[in-house]
Amino acid sequence: QVQIVESGGGTVQPGGSLTLSCAASGSMTGFYVIAWYRQAPGKQRELVADISKFGTTNYKDPLKGRCTISRDNANNTVYLQMNSLKPEDTATYYCRYIGTVDSWGQGTQVTVSS
Repeated sequence: QVQIVESGGGTVQPGGSLTLSCAASGSMTGFYVIAWYRQAPGKQRELVADISKFGTTNYKDPLKGRCTISRDNANNTVYLQMNSLKPEDTATYYCRYIGTVDSWGQGTQVTVSS
């Protein structure tokens, strides 16, 4: 019912910034939350941040204090602005729609390297 497409990944230097985009489309009915996760090779997938239908935000330890999650209601897009990036932030970042249905995007790669 809901399609998720992530974009904005790439390679940045340590201390640099990057903004990821999550474009949602489909039948977004009822209450929902859109969340960003990340997963490095061989490691567990972890929640980074999420934002509800009403704009309530939640930040978890991996990037807490170094990211901002926001919405653009005009085009159903959620952004994850990241700064002060570290090599350990290197991972595939996934966007997830959690509501009447549960949908994951394909992920976008973020590499932090000098």
